[in-house]
Amino acid sequence: MSRAGTIDGRRFAEAREVVTGALAIGDLPRLAQMGCEAATLQYTVRGGEDAAGRAALTVEVGGEVRLACQRCLGALELPLAVTSVLELADSEAEIDAAEDERDRVLAAKSMDVAALVEDEAILALPMVPMHASCETAAAREGGDRRSPFAALAGLQESGAGPRGPHRKSNT
Repeated sequence: MSRAGTIDGRRFAEAREVVTGALAIGDLPRLAQMGCEAATLQYTVRGGEDAAGRAALTVEVGGEVRLACQRCLGALELPLAVTSVLELADSEAEIDAAEDERDRVLAAKSMDVAALVEDEAILALPMVPMHASCETAAAREGGDRRSPFAALAGLQESGAGPRGPHRKSNT
């Protein structure tokens, strides 16, 4: 059981209960496995009904996670603000057979609140986390970095490149 506790999904929804709290990266092992270095997430889980009148959980997640930017590999602080309505299903078959776009979760007597929150946080993350614009390593160091391809161009112009005197030709 997580620090956030568990709920009986159907009973929770029918009684329109509410649970709130906060989770840190130590409470979110799958986010940590994905490379998340830090997280502070506030959550609210509300029981009730969806727009179609079916038992549902509304999961609200807000806060911030720190990931590695996939462009510059620097720290990327990413704010999260998610609200999801999850219809409660009685079986996996019911979820698989659904032909609409509603989000569903398997109703259970012991649903881990932290796992529900973590699921919604993971789904809200971008496939490739990146800064809108990254500061290059050269700019951080204050220098002007030449492209590695500029050195290759210089070799080709001097005759030492692939078409230069050191390469035999079949012609």
